[in-house]
Amino acid sequence: MGTARYAFRVRGSTSDAVMTALQEGLEAEVDWSVTALHGWLPDQAAVSGMLLRIRLLGLELIELRRLPSSR
Repeated sequence: MGTARYAFRVRGSTSDAVMTALQEGLEAEVDWSVTALHGWLPDQAAVSGMLLRIRLLGLELIELRRLPSSR
């Protein structure tokens, strides 16, 4: 599997989620109840790494989607 776009949604608007997104090169959109992280990840290991970071930060994962590639 090659590089693909992913979107992670976590409950709440947290600076931890935003910092995690920036460290991974993702963009973050913060709403009052949900933080959306999205962008390109190189492989399944990177997706697993993001899921691990989300869990270690104690964030509640609402949704994970693989987005259509449109490069």
